Amino acid sequence: MSKKTMYKKAYGIIETQAPLHVGASAGEESGNLNLIFRDQFTQTGIIPGSSIRGRCRADMRQEQGNVDYWYGKAVNHSQSEGSESDSNSENNTSEGLIKFEYASIVWLPVYCPNQPIVRVSCPALLNRYQKVTGKAVTEIKPYSYFGKATSKTLFFNLGFLPLKTEDKTLKDCFPQELEKHPKYLLLVVDDTEISMIHDMALYRQSRVALEPDKKKAKKGAFFDVEALPEGTVMVFPIAMRKSHGDQLVEWQQFLQDSQFNEQGKELYLGGLESIGFGRTHVFVSSPSQ
Repeated sequence: MSKKTMYKKAYGIIETQAPLHVGASAGEESGNLNLIFRDQFTQTGIIPGSSIRGRCRADMRQEQGNVDYWYGKAVNHSQSEGSESDSNSENNTSEGLIKFEYASIVWLPVYCPNQPIVRVSCPALLNRYQKVTGKAVTEIKPYSYFGKATSKTLFFNLGFLPLKTEDKTLKDCFPQELEKHPKYLLLVVDDTEISMIHDMALYRQSRVALEPDKKKAKKGAFFDVEALPEGTVMVFPIAMRKSHGDQLVEWQQFLQDSQFNEQGKELYLGGLESIGFGRTHVFVSSPSQ
């Protein structure tokens, strides 16, 4: 006998509008290379759920929304450390009604000289997309594709890659919130190959600060940064409690407080916003009952 769940399930779609860096800061142990966070199995970029939650919470706070109701009440640090707390104390925390999981890649844009842009994914990433969005999980074969191809063989920096079978069901794995008819070629590669193609597609930039009186880098002021490229499509699960106390929790109220609509919402995620990183467009779906 199945136990009734306490949560409604929804999901969000992210499309990067600029390079997106969510990861560790520079350090000697990484050779001053700012790496992005990666999934442990596919080694492709992810956005932690805490990063999405923090951005949405900060935006709601600026828009005077009911932050404590949706995201939980934070500790009141103005209280003295030695004071005791009880059930009525302002220093108590509370559980948030909205939960966010990490965002994984669905389609990654990769430059191909004879295409010129191909959106690439793999069975593991597409199967997660199907599960998160509530679609039937189907078998997706490597080297299947959908869309207009100029040749049966694609050339990437790592070598040649053959196109095998056209699979029209791949269009169902492309979020309808973005495009009803994907305009770029969709290509599936093997799970073991996606990490190599992913690293080839990343946006990379070197940054340096110079000494004020000479053209010489300041000590410790030279580092490289990597980011997911513009046009990356990602998906993340959302869970919302069905009730809070004796009252039902309304999804439409969350959308209103967060100022989400059918056209989605522009959000800045990650770091390096001051130099043009992190702009995304985010869509959220209605939850299942």
